Order: sequence, then structure tokens, then C-alpha cells
Amino acid sequence: MASQISQLSHRSAPAQDFPPTESEKEKEKENLNTHDASAITTASASATLRPKHASPKRLVWLRKLGAGILLDIRARAPWYISDWTDAWNYRVVPATALIFFANVLPGIAFSLDLIETTEQFGVAEVLLSSFMAAFVFSVFGAQPLTIAGVTGPITVFNKTIYDIIESQKNPPVYLHFIGWVYLWAAIIHWITAILNWCNFLKYVTLFSCDTFGFYVSWVYLQYGIQVITRQLQSTEPPNNPGALVSIILALLMLVTSFLFLSLSQKTFFHRHVRRFLADYGLPMSLIASSAMAYWGRFNVANPATLPIGPAFQPAGGREWLVRFWQLDGVWVGIALPFGIVLWILFFFDHNVSSLMAQSSEFPLRKPPGFHWDFFLLGVTTFIAGLLGLPAPNGLIPQAPIHTTSLLVMGRPENKKRDEEEIAASKSGMQVPFKPAETEDTGLQEHHSLADASIFEVPVSVVEQRVSNLAQGSLCLVLLTGPLLHVLGLIPRGVLAGLFWFMGADALRGNGITQKIFYFIRDKRLTPEGEPLRKVRKSRILLFVGVQLVGFGATFAITQTIAAIGFPVIIMLLLPLRVFIVPRLPFTAEELAILDQPTASPFTMESVGGSL
Repeated sequence: MASQISQLSHRSAPAQDFPPTESEKEKEKENLNTHDASAITTASASATLRPKHASPKRLVWLRKLGAGILLDIRARAPWYISDWTDAWNYRVVPATALIFFANVLPGIAFSLDLIETTEQFGVAEVLLSSFMAAFVFSVFGAQPLTIAGVTGPITVFNKTIYDIIESQKNPPVYLHFIGWVYLWAAIIHWITAILNWCNFLKYVTLFSCDTFGFYVSWVYLQYGIQVITRQLQSTEPPNNPGALVSIILALLMLVTSFLFLSLSQKTFFHRHVRRFLADYGLPMSLIASSAMAYWGRFNVANPATLPIGPAFQPAGGREWLVRFWQLDGVWVGIALPFGIVLWILFFFDHNVSSLMAQSSEFPLRKPPGFHWDFFLLGVTTFIAGLLGLPAPNGLIPQAPIHTTSLLVMGRPENKKRDEEEIAASKSGMQVPFKPAETEDTGLQEHHSLADASIFEVPVSVVEQRVSNLAQGSLCLVLLTGPLLHVLGLIPRGVLAGLFWFMGADALRGNGITQKIFYFIRDKRLTPEGEPLRKVRKSRILLFVGVQLVGFGATFAITQTIAAIGFPVIIMLLLPLRVFIVPRLPFTAEELAILDQPTASPFTMESVGGSL
């Protein structure tokens, strides 16, 4: 799903008001030139100084226990203080607001089915899980840009386990069994990190990420529909006004969100206004759509809202500590296979989220740390089982959206034009804009707009820990009585619209979607430099077809009782790409264009390079 990040970076259009001066750029280049190769291994690498070959130390990770964890800590430790001081930047404010709404509300909505079916989880458990993940990864993690929380796959996993054990004659206590599942998964997480198995991430390419991202996008769309259909099925008669109002609110949320997004990309208004719309369009749409439910006759219809419970109280009045060690020994053994499946899910989902948040589209300068963060994920999984919380892990598309919202934009370097502008300013003349010369006036206008749209490009990312910690802390604050009451005022229809917006927005930027768009795009408006022009159309269709088969298998299995096994299907995408796809009739050049590493060599160096 890395392909849509470039779309996200253009959509959000976050920027600082004043791009770096030429003197600052020259000073930065001089500082970068002073770094040697050893500095790369010790976390002095930057986005402009990428190692061509993996460090020799990285090649022995598979032979040394805990070497990956140790190197991750050594690489990230020198940056720890700057991770906090660098947060003194305005970009942190809109990033916090955006991710708070994009994290907590979908997490609660994903858990609605789990909350209503099992009655073992509540809104308090979801909020506490989100806070725990944000605190652990922002304070102790090596990749604080990665947003973790409650996802759709983990709710499917937990609900499927509930359905399985409740069908038994003498079912165990659900939370006790889940506690052991999480414990087994946590142990395997720690073993994975110690044995440096995160090095297998080198085989994760855009093929797997786009396929998984395509699946996640459709899951968002599906859950949005389910939020609405549940209200239609639970009302008497089916055309209850409240359910119909929920549909109107969902469409209102969807339309206003895309409206603000579209306006932020147009040439209307001042650039500060466009940036404001890009930063706060989603929160404004959510607040406005929720307020509409209490206006006029909509309020009389009484649309369904979010379920809430007492402040800081778990569901069902149970105690927070889950005594899972009281589970019978037979069920402890049965929990092991489920723990392995959960480990497979988190190994792919969380690490891919981390890769997406550190994609090559982002000009990052601080090193990653996949091994250490995966060890911490085992810690959060264990705590979740101990407290009876849904286990958190990396979020797609929230993780890359977080990095996108922290982008600092600036003018691209154009020394020749800068020299012309300087000379013109001295002589009092104005340098005219030179559009691309084409035979078609429509093409000329198209290229002129394209040139204008790239007037600002990503120049850096505000790499810090505060925005992640702040959005998690807001989840904890939301557990207080007054704010829980406010949360309970949000209509479920608005959440459906939020699901549709996030799913459609991620879907349109997905690599699979972009390849499909290539076929239906007007060939005259397809840039001459489009890499897909070098690939035979039959090979593009073949590559996309294989991805869609992987997506279809994953999506189909989640609709059956065998949904517990969908992480295995997802993981099979890796051997499919490594062993099967290269045997298909692609040339090396075509395969290099159709599929690329998810992240840059700078990021992938943490796991020993890329495929």
C-alpha cells in the first residue's frame, strides 16, 4: 500500500510557511558530507546519505541472538533527545488532531460488533488499548511515527475465537482464553525479535503492501456498510427514521470530507487557507456531521450513537486484571495455535505499517528499528491480555497518514530559474512563466497546472514523539465522564461515513488502483515519462491479476467461519512474490517497474537490505 503515500503527501499538503534558505541547505550538505560509513550504522545516517551496501554488522544478525535489537537501540539512542525537542513545530498540532480522530473513532467502530456480540469489551477497553500502544511506542519505541491501535483484523480475530469457543459444550472463560492466546503470541514476538527474524522484511515489496492495503481499504468500506445495515436490521419497521438519518449523515460525512480535501488541492483561496483545510478538514467534517444529527427533525429521528460505559470501568463490571492463569491446562494448549496465527498477523500488519510510515516518499533522516519495536509489540500484546484489552498493532492507513501530516513542504531547487529571478529582480524585470510546449492546447494547460502543483515539494519530516504520545493521551482523557458523554453523542452514521472516506481515499491511491487507472486514462494525457509505458499491457494485467487473486482469497476467507486463518493467507503473499512471480513471463526490467521495495535503502538497511 505504499503507492498511495505519494498521493497522501500531495493530498494533505502540509507545509511550513518559509522554506529553507540557500545558506541553510548548503550548511546541511556540508554537515552530511562529514558523515562516514560508520556513522550510518550508529544512526547518523540521513535521507540524503543513503548507504549503497548493507553494513557488515547487519550481515551477521542471523547468527547473533539479539543483535538486531542491540543495533536498533544503538542506532536510535543518539536521536532520542532530538525526538522530543524537534516537536517544537506547528506541524505537530494538526498531525495530533488528525490522527486522534482517524485512530480512536475507527477503532471504536471496528469494535462495535465485538462489543455487542461478546459483551466482554467496551469503549473503555478500546481507548485504553490505544493509549497503551501510543505511550509504549512513543516513549520507548525506535519508530515513533508508527501509529498503533485497535484494527479491523484484530476484531475479526477476537470475534472468531469467541464464536469458536462458545460453540463448545463446556467453553472456557473467554478473557482467560484470550489472555493465553496473547501470552503465547507475545512469547513468539520476543523470540522473533531475539532471533532477528524481522530480517525477512527484506522480502516485503510493494506487491505485498499494495495487495494488503487493497484488502484493508475494502475492509473499511465493508465496515461502513455494516454500521448502517445493523441499524436497519435492528429496527422495527426496517424503514425506521433513525436508520435513514444515519444514512444521510454517513453521506454528509463522506461528501464534506472529500470537499475539504478537494479544495485543499485546488488553486482557490490563499495557500494558508488551503493548508488549513488539508490539516483540519477531517475533524471539521466529523464535528459538522455529528452536529447535524441534532438539528431540526433529524434530532426527532434519534439516530443511533456510540455505546459508552462508566468512566474508567471495564465492560460488564469485571475487574481490570484478567486471571488467565486459572484456565484449565487443556485450553492452555489449545490457545497456542491461535497465538501463532496472531503472531503471523502482527508480524505482517505491524511491520508493514512501520514500512509504510517510513516509505521512500518521505525524506526521513532518522534511522528505523524494526527488531526493537517488534519486541515492544510483544510487551503491549501481553499487557493487553493481562488487562482484557483488544491487542493493538500498527494501523494502515493511519501510520502513513501520520507521517504525511508531518511533512514540511518547500520549493523545489531550480538553480537556473533562481538565477534568472535574481537577475530579473536586480534589473526590475519580471521573469515570465514558461509552460511546456505541446501541440495540444489542452495538454499545455495540463502541464502548466502540473508545474504549479509541484511548486512545493516535501523537503523534510518533523520526526518526533510528541504527536503520537499526544493523540494517545487524548484517548485516555476521553475516558473521563464528561468527555465520554460527548463521545456518546457521535452518531454511528457519521462513523460509517468516516469509514467510507478513509477506505475510498486509501483505495484511490493504492498501487493496484493506479495501475488500473493507467488503462482507462486518456493516452494523450499520460506523461511521456510514465514508467508503465515501458511495460507490456498484458504483463501489467497479469501482475495486477495475481494481486487481485491474493486480495480475493484474503477477503473471501474473512467472510467465512475460517476467518481465523486469514493471516496465513496474507503471509503467503511473501513466498508468492519471491518464488512464483519471478517465474511468470516478466522481463527483469518489467518486474523492476511493476514492483519495488516498500521503503528506501536507508530504511531497509535496518533489516539487512531489500529484495
